Parts: sequence; structure tokens; C-alpha cells
Amino acid sequence: MDREETYDVVIVGGGHNGITAAAYLAKCGLSVCLLEERPEIGGGQENTEVAPGVLVDPHATLLYGAAAPGFEQLELWKYGFRVDWRAISIRALVFSGDRPVTPQERMVWPSAPTRDGVVWASRKDMEGWATLMGGNTRYPFLKDLLRAIYWCPPHPAGVEVTAQNIPYMQVLREKAPEVYSESLLEMNMFDLLDRFMESEAMKVFYCSISWFSGAAPHWEGMAIPSFGGAALMYYGSLAIPHNGMHHYAHSIVRCALAYGARVFTCCPVDEIIVENGVAVGVRLRETAVRAEKTIRARKAVISAVPVQKTFLDLISPRHTDIAFRQRVKDISLKGGSLYVAHILMRGMPTYTPRFAKDKGTDLPAFVGHYPCDSRELFLGHVADIDARKTTPTLDLDKMFVGGGIGHNHLEEPGRVPADHWLFTPVYMQVPAPEYHVAGPEAVNEMKADVNAAILRAYSEVIANVNADTLAGYWANSPYDSELRNTGMIAGNWYATAHSLDQWAERRPLPELARYRTPIDGLYLCHQTSHPGGLCLMAVPYNLMHILIEDGIAQPGAWWYPSPHYIAEQRAPRATVSI
Repeated sequence: MDREETYDVVIVGGGHNGITAAAYLAKCGLSVCLLEERPEIGGGQENTEVAPGVLVDPHATLLYGAAAPGFEQLELWKYGFRVDWRAISIRALVFSGDRPVTPQERMVWPSAPTRDGVVWASRKDMEGWATLMGGNTRYPFLKDLLRAIYWCPPHPAGVEVTAQNIPYMQVLREKAPEVYSESLLEMNMFDLLDRFMESEAMKVFYCSISWFSGAAPHWEGMAIPSFGGAALMYYGSLAIPHNGMHHYAHSIVRCALAYGARVFTCCPVDEIIVENGVAVGVRLRETAVRAEKTIRARKAVISAVPVQKTFLDLISPRHTDIAFRQRVKDISLKGGSLYVAHILMRGMPTYTPRFAKDKGTDLPAFVGHYPCDSRELFLGHVADIDARKTTPTLDLDKMFVGGGIGHNHLEEPGRVPADHWLFTPVYMQVPAPEYHVAGPEAVNEMKADVNAAILRAYSEVIANVNADTLAGYWANSPYDSELRNTGMIAGNWYATAHSLDQWAERRPLPELARYRTPIDGLYLCHQTSHPGGLCLMAVPYNLMHILIEDGIAQPGAWWYPSPHYIAEQRAPRATVSI
């Protein structure tokens, strides 16, 4: 007979959502058991040494979570979290008058690479962007705005969503009347930037940051959420945790362990056990390294794996009706996935003449998102992904490449060998494999062509990207990424079709939007749920509101909820008798 263990809460999945939920709940004093199928926790937050002394991030790279309450609430610095906060300060972006630009200002002055060379932001661009970032407004508001977009649960089903109660609209109305307008709810991000900026290349640059960072700048009604995707880059995302994102994941696990959570790897879950309509535990697969194959839960089971896997693989069909299961199957996972490349060069990059020194500075242009010539070029690439579902056109006149942060040995001696320069990550959006018109392996079959096109694009900017200087090149397609890139992990909150039946209070289905499920005691904690997704600690923070409301968790004074949270009147769930 199987041996059993019992905990207050059992969490299925050890990605960044699962481990953060474990830390939150363990700090509440609950006994927590987290089960991860793979040998390592952290999900997409991993670092890989692709060659001796070359450390890359095949998945998550940037710290999209600097505004997270979790840094304060979980006190991650106590558990080894260290970071260089190199994000651009808002004050450095605010310029006025006609005085000459100083070298210090030039270091943070944005530019956009086009096929014709660098386009530097105009003063109107800078002033408009600074206004959107809270630099030219009555009150600083960016942190509050980002929290209102991501770190706030959806409203209850019975609450009509209006311009008056949408959290980010509340922030703008109160703190940025210069920006606020009800018409924002009808705009896309290009419309928003048309209102505040003038340079087409800079608009494309910021919208492409939004697209690669987590939102759809071309969708109506997405103006502020899309802006938030770009603004995250300027609110801490450029800060890289010491030793990479996996170090960040380990600091959270150490926090969870310090409060008594039990974390087990190599423990695939075969079934979520449901008795009399209540989730009461899980049953491990026979290959799990634990002798105890049944793990019971007194209070809750939390699924931190995709919604479709939760209901179609882990829960017996007899516990949900056929109509619900069909709707789960029909959840749209369409959207972009990231093809991730890493370019290692010998020596310093030298830039082609049209991208080198400009306006009296010795600083070369940042490769970034290229080329930013026009929104038509950018939207053509988007159409390949969202509409045609095909590998993007690899013609340099039409393709679009993102990312490309430069690293060198002096800045990061543990990441890059001496006398080398590493561009990582370099992104190209491709369709989610299961939706590619030519089949799930279509992009892999074209990897040689895709890699050559990325190198051609970089060689237009960096003159010495060639066979003599290229020390290494690595790439992972979404199909290579073990189902852990945007479209393949059942979609970040943004990597899906943005339609009324899959947004906000209806995401991914109305009855799942508040992280509860039709099965009592079963909760969701995965980026399929909105809001959050890519934003670190957002989904677990949002889930905590619901668990507190349902009487599952009772945190101490260290906890504070979103000021925009609207609670439901619900009777606390009774503890399960084991």
C-alpha cells in the first residue's frame, strides 16, 4: 500500500509561479509541499554554460518584476538575492530647454536603428516618453501604474468593468491627468505614441519592445497594457540578477525553505485527487523519486502548470463536465513564440559607418530592435506570426530582430570570457509550434536559414560579425525549449489572441479568471491566468488575495493587498478532514 504524506497545501509545478506561491504560503505559516517534474526548479529561469566560461539564458533573461510587492514582502535579499540596478532613471530621461546635451545625458538618450542608420530621439520624443513614464507629470506614478496593470487580481464576475474602476485607469486619472483619457480604452500603443511623440522610428522601437516584452501594441484597447510592457524595461528590467535569473529563482526557493516548505524535484504528478468535488491531494507517477506516491492536502491544491494540462491530463474527466473540458481545449494558445539566439564575438564590436559615432559621442548605437524604419515593416512581421502563422520573411527588408543586449568580460567576468563580447538574447518572433501552418517542427527545419538571417541583420550594424570574429553561436527554437516559451507554455498573458472572451475578467475562462476552479480547493497559479504572466511574482501575489479571501491563508503584517482589489463575499472553505 502506498505511503502518504499530508500538508496544508500541495503545489504542482516548480516554475517561478509555483516556487513564489510556496514562499508566500510558507511565510503564512502553512505546511507546503511543492512537486516539480524536472531535476531543477525555476522553469524558464535557468542559465546554461554553452561553452567554457560562456553563460547564456535560453529563456528568461530580464527582471520583469522590479515593481513587485514580493521583493519587500518576501525580503529576498535575506536569501541571497543580489542585483545591479542598472535601469535608466526617469530623472535622467527628462530634458528641457535648448542647452547642449551632456555626455552623461547622451548615455541614456534613446536611439532607434533603421536601415539608413541611427535615428536619435528628438526632444519632443523625450518629453513625450518622460510624460508617459511619470517624469513630466504632477506626481510620479510609474510604479503604481505597473502594479495596477500586473500586480492586481481581476474584478469579481459580478462587477461591471468600466473606465472608472479599471485599476490602471484609476492611477492615471488620479496621478496623471495629462495622460488620462477614456479614449485610451480604444487606442492601441501606436495611437498613444502618436499623441505624445513624433519620430516614427522611436515609436516603432518602443512598440517593438512592448511586443517582445509582453504585450500587443497593435491591438485596440491595449494602449496602456502595451505601454506597460515597454515601461517594464525602464523600471528594473535592465537589471540582471548576479549569476543570472536562476540565482533569482534560488533565492525564492531558499525563502520558501526557510519558512518550512518542502520542495521535491524529479517528482512528476500523475493525478490531482478529487473526492466529492474537492481537491484533496495528488498522486505521483511511479517514476517519481519519492517513496510516498500519494500527497494529501488539508486546505488546497495549487496547479502551477498550464490550464489545459491541469484539466485535460491531471484531473479525471469524471470530475468536470464535458462542456467545460471542451472549452478548456478551445482556449486559444495562438500568438508568438521566441526564437532565442546568442552571438559570441572575439574582441570588441566595430560598427558600420552609419551606426557609429553620432552627435559627438563615442558610444556606438545599441543594436536593440532592428530595423525600426516604419510601423508597416514591423506590422508585416507581426502579421507573419499572428495572421499567416508562418516563419517570418527572412528578407532583410521585411524581417525584424529584437533584443541583443551586449555583455563583456569587464562587466560580467563570470558570464563572458576575456577579450570576448556576447550579444544575448537575440530574439525573433515565430509562431507557436503547434499553430505553425507547416507543422510544429517547421521552424527547426529552417534553423540554418533563420540563424543566417539573424547574422546578416547583425552584420548590417556590426561590421566585424564574420567568420573571423564569430567565436560561437547558439540558438533554441520554441520547439527546443521544452514547451517553455511564450506560445508553447500555454501562453503568457499576452501571447494569445486578444479577444473579448480571453481578456481580463474572462481570462482564460470566466470561471477561472480569479484563479479559482469548478473544483473546490483547486486553484490556478500559472501565467495562462491574467494578469501577470511574464511579470515576476505577479500571479502568486494575485492568487494570494483569493486564498486570503477563501480563508486558506492568513498572512501577518508583512502582507499588503493591491489597493484596487475588489473582494467577493464568500464563506471561507472548511478544512478537509483527512
